[in-house]
Amino acid sequence: MKAVCIYSYGGPGVLVYQEMPCPRPGPGEVLIRVHAAGINPIDWKVREGHLQAMLHHTLPLVLGWDLSGQVEIVGSGVLRLNVGDGVFSRPDTSRDGAYAEFIVVRETEVALKPQSIDHVHAAALPLAGLAAWQALFDTAHLGAGQAVLIHAAAGSVGLLAVQLAKRTGAHVIAVSSARDHRLLRRLGADEVVDYQAAPFEQVTGPVDVVLDTLGGDVQARSWKLIKKGGILVSLVDPPSAEIAASHGVRQAWVRSQPNATQLAELAKLVDAGHLAATVGKILPLCDAARGHQLGELGHTRGKIVLRVV
Repeated sequence: MKAVCIYSYGGPGVLVYQEMPCPRPGPGEVLIRVHAAGINPIDWKVREGHLQAMLHHTLPLVLGWDLSGQVEIVGSGVLRLNVGDGVFSRPDTSRDGAYAEFIVVRETEVALKPQSIDHVHAAALPLAGLAAWQALFDTAHLGAGQAVLIHAAAGSVGLLAVQLAKRTGAHVIAVSSARDHRLLRRLGADEVVDYQAAPFEQVTGPVDVVLDTLGGDVQARSWKLIKKGGILVSLVDPPSAEIAASHGVRQAWVRSQPNATQLAELAKLVDAGHLAATVGKILPLCDAARGHQLGELGHTRGKIVLRVV
């Protein structure tokens, strides 16, 4: 099979497009023919070697943990899936990923893809959708009537988080550049904040929940916006428990986890017309290095997706 892998850590230039042996599924696993693979920040963090201590990868390693495709082979003990099923997945990041024509994934990490969208758009959903779901609902317990501020709201996580938060009845404040405000309002944002026009903390708040997708100075400036008893949930930098306590609020750091049940719920929302994935750029698999370069610049609206088939 054709695949993109790394033999050493470094910049986009370490990505190698080549022939590799096709994997075979074991018990409880399926072989998926990958139609499309999403590019996410974790991909270039792994490529640069920043997550070695956490994920314990061995090289060579195929990157990419966001995919949509078709089941080709079903391993023993698999009960829910059948050969020919259209599926999508956020697989285990400790194993080889989806920058390849085929990938082996555990059944517990796979759900039937939304029927109303193609594989490219389905590949933009799993990792970002699960990150938004698990941050907003499993961790922050966001509910109707609460206010949530979403940083980088035009990013792949932010665009889905805006829609999910609005559907649950929350008051949604989206922080982005002005060029994305019309889209964010269409997706359900009640307020839009142009971070380039004025410091966001001077023009909004207070809120019950802050969804931090940027970390650093943005996270540090967000504490003052949170109501007493509220929560800052970060997907990037672990927030300080001491700083949270000093503001009378809570904090959490979320790393999205594979979850077939939640993927199935996301698929239902898509097919019902309540959730849409935004794809900013589509590239062929052999251009994965360019996808990383564009992603690291951070100016792409929505998800960068590699078309494999």
